[in-house]
Amino acid sequence: MARPRSKSELLEAATFNYEKLLNFVDNLPKEEQERDFPKAALNRNIKDVIAHLHAWHLMLLDWYTIGMSGKKPDMPAKGYTWKTLPDLNREIQKRYAKVSLDDAKGLFRQSFKTVLKIIEIHTDEELFTKKKYHWTGSTSFGAYLISATSSHYDWAFKLIKTSIKAASFHV
Repeated sequence: MARPRSKSELLEAATFNYEKLLNFVDNLPKEEQERDFPKAALNRNIKDVIAHLHAWHLMLLDWYTIGMSGKKPDMPAKGYTWKTLPDLNREIQKRYAKVSLDDAKGLFRQSFKTVLKIIEIHTDEELFTKKKYHWTGSTSFGAYLISATSSHYDWAFKLIKTSIKAASFHV
């Protein structure tokens, strides 16, 4: 699927990749859904990946709320820079370590709906004009939305699929 260039394309790509990811996960046998990935990767299992996506939704929503109020949000998060993303992602993994897969999916579904509502209230111009909002810097709000939705879901789908294949060779 091509990179979205309009509101309708963004909604379509986000929804398509979201559904593709969750349908893939939901159609796996329960033991596959809960099995750890073979590598010593940060995201150790499907639950970690889903919780990671949810946490990034929440960060995006925080940036949006703060940015649209006229302030500059801490991006990616307070105390972190884009260069320290691995540290931030480790913190996210720790934060959700005790959450069940079912709970992580529920949180992800809820935050996805909230992100979609944000997309739906904006025009193409508001979403895809670079520098439209001071808080998005030199890029567009849509670029942030793509990164936190359709592109991120595609990354998650590929990571889970690859990890499951690798795990089946290590059983």
